[in-house]
Amino acid sequence: MHKKMTITLDEAVYEGLYRTVGKRRMSQFIEDLLRPHVLGGALEAGYQAMALDVERESQALEWSNGLIKDLADEAR
Repeated sequence: MHKKMTITLDEAVYEGLYRTVGKRRMSQFIEDLLRPHVLGGALEAGYQAMALDVERESQALEWSNGLIKDLADEAR
């Protein structure tokens, strides 16, 4: 459920936000910035849980090493 809120910004900040993300995306942009600061350690806990998944971490390492090999083979 979303709640509507009115905030006040400096005019230059508002114009920069408008230019950067557009009028229809301001709310989501601000929410994405605030979420990790106001919801505590939920994001950190998620990353810790992923790090404990040994199989997932092994697959991620294999994938990233494959990318490095691809770059090493490219002609310069």
